[in-house]
Amino acid sequence: MRDDDLTFVELVQRELRDVRWAEPAELRARGRRRSRRTAAAATAAAVLLVASATTVVAGGRVGGPTNTVVTGIGAASTTSTPAPSGRAEIPEAVLLEPRDLPLKTGARLGDVGLLEPVQVDGKLESCAHGQGIYLQPTVSRYSRSRVLLRPVTAASDGVPPVLSQDVYRVDPPWGLGLFGDIDRMLQVCPTWRTSSLLTLTGRTVSAETEHRWEPTVTGFAGDQSVMLRHVTGQARDRSGGKTVGPAASIDLTLVIRVGDLVTVIVPGPGTIEDRVDGSGPGLSYAQIEELGRVAARRLCGAANPGC
Repeated sequence: MRDDDLTFVELVQRELRDVRWAEPAELRARGRRRSRRTAAAATAAAVLLVASATTVVAGGRVGGPTNTVVTGIGAASTTSTPAPSGRAEIPEAVLLEPRDLPLKTGARLGDVGLLEPVQVDGKLESCAHGQGIYLQPTVSRYSRSRVLLRPVTAASDGVPPVLSQDVYRVDPPWGLGLFGDIDRMLQVCPTWRTSSLLTLTGRTVSAETEHRWEPTVTGFAGDQSVMLRHVTGQARDRSGGKTVGPAASIDLTLVIRVGDLVTVIVPGPGTIEDRVDGSGPGLSYAQIEELGRVAARRLCGAANPGC
């Protein structure tokens, strides 16, 4: 072997010693996607996952950093242009706390993410798609979420959530466009029927369920806000029209924007006083509106621009 070949080998060895090889945990983190809301049924222990990405989602509403390096739990630094006023990541302080609710809560589950699509109501979006409405996803730069669980008791069957909240940082004007998309979905989906197979007392029936959506109140908090009321009717046997399966239920979803921050708040099952039969304990509409105003004030300090 020639002397210059030995010099080259030595040079390669020195260079390799300076290379930083990613740890296996870091590699797994890069490919991990968030699993929001369903985590509540799996564990009552607080979990904090970090997902990172180094590419821009094509075809979605997205802007901001395209090269992100995770530097710790809940912390990320970017190598490209930051948010207009320097605020980029979403601090944990923007999230609702147990003291903000008049209901008792148990464990808290937390999550953070990058380049996540803004999720409002999956069933409403499915209905809109079924009606031929194309919705370009609103993709966030950063996101943070929290699930407040019910207190655990000896008789608890699972740990259902009291409330779940997602906060997204989106680039203008996509926050404005999100509310336009909600209006479009409500216009084409005042009602929607879905079919399913239900197993009852050893037999399977083909059933149909009617869904109804309406904006209960708008403009109650932040720069833009809407409270969506979703009524899920009791399923009916398609062969005889008899009601089958679980009773009718009502769900509420709050969507609030302050600057470039959008939060989606969903009270858990059985935590609102509104029932199809007009009864039931839980949060009133006035309390839920006030909760939305509290959430909007929390967003102010981290929004671009602030308030």
